[in-house]
Amino acid sequence: MKSRKNKNKQLNPEKLQSVIYRTLVNNPKKRMNAKQIIMKQKLGNSYASANEALKILEQQNKIIHVKDGRYRINKEVLAKANKEKAAKNKESQISNSKSSKNKGENRTSSRRSKNTMQGTVDLTRSGAGYIMVDELDDDIYVPEKYMNGAFHGDVVKVSVNTSGRRRKPEGKVVDVIKRSTKKLIGKISIQKKFAVVHNENARLPGDINISTKNLKGAEDGDNVLVEITDWGTGQNKEIWGKVIKLLADNSDSDVAMQAILLGQGFEIDFPAEVIEETASMSEEITEDEEAKRRDFRKVTTVTIDPDTARDFDDALSIQKLDNGNIEIGIHIADVTHYVKPKTALDKEAYNRSTSVYLVDRVCPMLPEKLSNHLCSLVPHVDRYTFSAVFQFDEKYKVVNKWFGKAIIHSDRRFSYEEAQERLESGEGDFADELREMNKIALKLRKEKFKNGAIAFESDEIKFKLDENAKPIGLYVKQRKDAHMLVEDFMLLANKQVALYIAKKPGAEVPYVYRIHDEPNQEKLQEFALFAKELGVKMKVDTPDQVSKSFNTLAKKAKENEQLKMLEPLAIRTMAKAVYSTENIGHYGLAFEYYAHFTSPIRRYADVLVHRILEQNLEEATRFNKEKLEAKCKYISLQERKANIAERDSIKYKQVEYLLDRVGEDFEARVSGIIDRGIFVQLVESRAESMISFTELGDYFVIDENRMKAKSSKTGKTYTMGDTLKVKLVKADLESSKIDVDIV
Repeated sequence: MKSRKNKNKQLNPEKLQSVIYRTLVNNPKKRMNAKQIIMKQKLGNSYASANEALKILEQQNKIIHVKDGRYRINKEVLAKANKEKAAKNKESQISNSKSSKNKGENRTSSRRSKNTMQGTVDLTRSGAGYIMVDELDDDIYVPEKYMNGAFHGDVVKVSVNTSGRRRKPEGKVVDVIKRSTKKLIGKISIQKKFAVVHNENARLPGDINISTKNLKGAEDGDNVLVEITDWGTGQNKEIWGKVIKLLADNSDSDVAMQAILLGQGFEIDFPAEVIEETASMSEEITEDEEAKRRDFRKVTTVTIDPDTARDFDDALSIQKLDNGNIEIGIHIADVTHYVKPKTALDKEAYNRSTSVYLVDRVCPMLPEKLSNHLCSLVPHVDRYTFSAVFQFDEKYKVVNKWFGKAIIHSDRRFSYEEAQERLESGEGDFADELREMNKIALKLRKEKFKNGAIAFESDEIKFKLDENAKPIGLYVKQRKDAHMLVEDFMLLANKQVALYIAKKPGAEVPYVYRIHDEPNQEKLQEFALFAKELGVKMKVDTPDQVSKSFNTLAKKAKENEQLKMLEPLAIRTMAKAVYSTENIGHYGLAFEYYAHFTSPIRRYADVLVHRILEQNLEEATRFNKEKLEAKCKYISLQERKANIAERDSIKYKQVEYLLDRVGEDFEARVSGIIDRGIFVQLVESRAESMISFTELGDYFVIDENRMKAKSSKTGKTYTMGDTLKVKLVKADLESSKIDVDIV
């Protein structure tokens, strides 16, 4: 059924039920709610009418309510109906019998495949793991004894225990399909007949054996980079490898940062064939290429980036047109001009999928020649771009838009601080142009929040580093108009390119959408109880109520430090944004269509978006949706790994910053409460530590909503957000942990 047939139509109840049922039949692995179905089929019906239709179908036993308003097809009823339909069409009892046999075999096969699934390992420090499977709402828990030699990030086949007695699925790993990590960093210990490299990361192989012929000159105690050559089989099989690089002269911090990257499967160096491919690439602007592109070189164009940035992947142009309209160009580095499909460079960019930003370095998706030179929109140099250009009338409404390849010449590179100075003072070069852009950005921002976007912004810690990358200070990143100006125009481009592809006439053009689902209702209700304890009443029954309540909380948190502790908890109720060919919209931004178009230097998703958009600027060109969806899942996984690496680098630098301050007292706030104790976060550095109830020498009773812990002996109460004075008693770099005592 083609969704365009129903576009914007308000179907009668019977037709609506039929459309919903067929949607779930055609997506048997999906759990979908009313909003997702309406958006997928482009219906004009309300969410309430779709919910009513879903309930009727559930009463008819055609679909099953999973949770949180999500439904899936009742496969047993569907199989039975299909069987009956097939039986009626058979011309003889013999063919009917054969059909039944085949269907019986198919059902058996289906049951087997249902019990064995493929997923990605999220290994805990205890050795147990959770297998993340796309088709399941809950991760599959695997005890340590059943991990079968699988480590963090590995793609595995897992058998699932489908016993109805367990609330959540459990299973065991039966096969490792793909290893995530092939290289590790550790300290080498030379034995009599071989050597052992010990890795401190609890979620990766601990000991790797090295033959004496593969030491590459390493001596006892050296830090080395090791490539694993033999994983063995089973749970306790020995792992063997070879030394490929000595790190004896590297600092502890440098070794730790490299270990963090390798631990998430990110290569530090580019393969030789990739470097060879980029070596021959020219910076020359050719006449043939100029003729294919729209020329913006005489239009005022600037870049606005952090003062430490080296890769400038976006620029903004502005000009007043003869008709009185203002034209804003959003110019993005034309990475696909250089990165061609099926090349070694393209393969490596896809394998990485993202640049990884650690505290003191970047592990780039593209080699430096591209990321910092050929593709970077540096000032006073002609550069190729893929551009999204918008005309705004006197009320700052978009009245015209254009997408295509272009060529620009940036007039000025601004840091955010320099741009902010011009916005505030109105003085300096390009101040008028920046102020005009800001007026339009403010209008776009206002519309976004009017439509239900959520305004949460968690504090982002930044470090001041010395020449050896050691942290000597910290500060919280400030977001001002200059930051948001750039963000608002990037959001506009991202939204509009997605809308362009989604609304292209004819059959669906598979695309890489950035999607964000509605929050989990259970988590929302629990969070609402948290907030109520701190005097904030929240309505969370509908998506509209949720966005309004969260925005109200965000405003109050700016004035109340205790309420700031609620913001990260609120963010945890949200679904994670991912890439998918199945568009359900972006809940957090309140956009019906959204894609990532604006950062192809550092995100492979944007590279795919550029390629598909370019091939659809005129006639429709459709990519294989199944293959594209597989890429979306992989890219989403790589993004998650990059986020973990970035957080691990922050934790390490927080501890490194505190190394010389053991014994000092700090102000802290209660940031979490669990059965074993309380978490406290140091106000200055945001470093976190757990204090067990055993250390406090008492038995504590915890409220059901985990907002308070009360001593049964003294009546002493610890509440989320409470301010405490603590003494730093230990800072351990190997584990990236600190220990504190309450003063």
